[in-house]
Amino acid sequence: MTDERTGVTTFRGRPVTLLGPGLAAGDPAPDFTALATDFSPVTFSGLAGSVRVVSAVPSLETPVCDLQARRFHHEATDTGVHVLTVSADLPFAQARWCQGSGVDGIRTLSDHRDTAFGLAYGVLVKELRLLARAVFVVDATDTIVHADYVPAIEQHPDYDLAMRAVWDAYHRTAA
Repeated sequence: MTDERTGVTTFRGRPVTLLGPGLAAGDPAPDFTALATDFSPVTFSGLAGSVRVVSAVPSLETPVCDLQARRFHHEATDTGVHVLTVSADLPFAQARWCQGSGVDGIRTLSDHRDTAFGLAYGVLVKELRLLARAVFVVDATDTIVHADYVPAIEQHPDYDLAMRAVWDAYHRTAA
């Protein structure tokens, strides 16, 4: 049975139920498979050995999600850190966003088909079949070093805190 968690986040002021475990810094990063914009499967374990930002958003075609994806693109991609933006959007919609955004340093992944990411990271919103807003930073040893489940889906994550975790993990890897 899948864990059900309430009291973690809201959508438009109403509490929603998240499916999957609540992950925290120090936990091993679960593997998952999601779809690239060309429908090819991408496994998280295929990026092992590097620092990764996993940015979960409800839909790239909304203003906060668009800004979240762009912000991580601008702040993290020049370092060699892998930035993954995961949503339940169809790969077609993600491809359209990528073409229109001019953002080419991040990888968008669709969790629409089997919600493997949402269930593994505890961000699948039961009532909506969308992903809650969250940010995970994973170091080169596949350990979560930062987990931020945003308390209201309409709010931005704490970008500064996430980027501090990225820089710390990156410098530990480079040392």
